[in-house]
Amino acid sequence: MTIDPVSPPAKRPRGRPRSESAREQILQATLDLLEAGNLRDITAEAIARKAGVSKATLYKWWPNKLHIAFDAFMARMSDEIVVPDTGSSEHDFLMAMRDAMAFYSSAAGRTLAQLIAEGQGDETFNQALLESFLNQRREAVATIWRRGVERGDLRSDIDMQMGLDLIYGPLMFRFLAGRFHSMNAEEADKLIAIVFRGITPVRQTAEAAALIDA
Repeated sequence: MTIDPVSPPAKRPRGRPRSESAREQILQATLDLLEAGNLRDITAEAIARKAGVSKATLYKWWPNKLHIAFDAFMARMSDEIVVPDTGSSEHDFLMAMRDAMAFYSSAAGRTLAQLIAEGQGDETFNQALLESFLNQRREAVATIWRRGVERGDLRSDIDMQMGLDLIYGPLMFRFLAGRFHSMNAEEADKLIAIVFRGITPVRQTAEAAALIDA
């Protein structure tokens, strides 16, 4: 019996697949354009031209420029969110608040503001933003809350979602209203101290009260 020789396996081309490479080029081109200008002024044609691809290539993966910009934004963000654990829920939230302030005042924060503004009316985009970014960050601070309840330095009878709204609501209001520049580290410290007067099971320390009244 004659046995046919086994053909050697086909060699894979070196480097990344063309489609993956093109996608990364598109995301990087979008980031470059966002750094140089506003999302509202960026067109799909400009993204395609800068990435060296056709518009048809863009629409293979995304329905419009908004979704391209969001994926570019998410590609730049770190997947890992640091959750502080100092042994005190108040200090943990204070550190998390300062980190949030640093983010929202950065170039990434300005991009997020543009994405939120341009995404009004696009339910698919808003759902992606909620699930891929906002819920992820919300869950990080929820970890601090649950840990505080277990430790006994947060009241267990307060709804967690309402409590997180109390802490981060002022920050997000100023961010969305374009008044974020008026919030500084001192105000963040006072905000956390004020909120913690109501959500902790023990009386505020004289130091926290003095901070609020200052």
